[in-house]
Amino acid sequence: MSSIILVTGATGTVGSATVAALSAQGAKVRAGVHSLIKGENLKRLPGVELVEIDFARPASLAVAFTGVSTALLITPFTQDQVAMAQQLTDAAQAAGVRHVVRLSASGAEAEPGIQLGQWHRQAEEYIKAKELAYTLLRPTSFMQNFVHQQASSIKEQNAFYLPMGNGRVSYIDARNIGEVAAEILLRPEGHDGQAYTLTGPQALSGSEVAQIFSQVTGRTIAYQDVPEEAVRTVMQQQGLPDWMTESLLELHAISRAGYASGLTSDVQTVLGREPYTFQEFAETYKDCF
Repeated sequence: MSSIILVTGATGTVGSATVAALSAQGAKVRAGVHSLIKGENLKRLPGVELVEIDFARPASLAVAFTGVSTALLITPFTQDQVAMAQQLTDAAQAAGVRHVVRLSASGAEAEPGIQLGQWHRQAEEYIKAKELAYTLLRPTSFMQNFVHQQASSIKEQNAFYLPMGNGRVSYIDARNIGEVAAEILLRPEGHDGQAYTLTGPQALSGSEVAQIFSQVTGRTIAYQDVPEEAVRTVMQQQGLPDWMTESLLELHAISRAGYASGLTSDVQTVLGREPYTFQEFAETYKDCF
């Protein structure tokens, strides 16, 4: 395991989970970060080194990819994410990387699709046009989003608020995404040209998620369906740019309509075991709620 594995976006939800999974298997990991200070926690893991990636400085990408055998390509949620994905792909090809794994999103293959899906599809098509061995990961919504976005209201108000009606979502634990990515990065044979749609084992409504949180916390947690316009107003008040507001609302609309409820066995196919349930996630992160 002397080869270097690069993970870009390493401080993010999936990036950090992948770095942890690789480190646990004794891999030599290069964690690509925008800020070396924010990456300090990753550096404490065995076998992990940090490298700064600045998309405005192409030379930093060349340094990051030097000596890399396989790489996980993650781009931030920005309006120019397609251009960033293309930069990463070009840098990987120029460095002679053996295999790349691209973090995409569930539904990226659907046409015309929502804005986020279109951006991910463009990034996917760019990789396919290159002379690179690749694997695409298309996860559904992360369970960890409840930690990052709803934990405060669950703690303070015993409720969480989403514009999703009764739509069910096949939430996936980001730890499973990281484990799948790590498995492919370490052992890419047989995964070339594959696209895996990664889901959890259940499709849950907001009310069902609330029931699980209630069981785990010992308190009554409520799910409140919120009108889309009210959410748009709050996002605008928070200063979110219009493109981000509309992209997120499109994502919620897909969930509300039931299009995010599909289940696959792809996690089990790659890992040989079932993905975490929402109950297991909630138990692990119980202190956050």
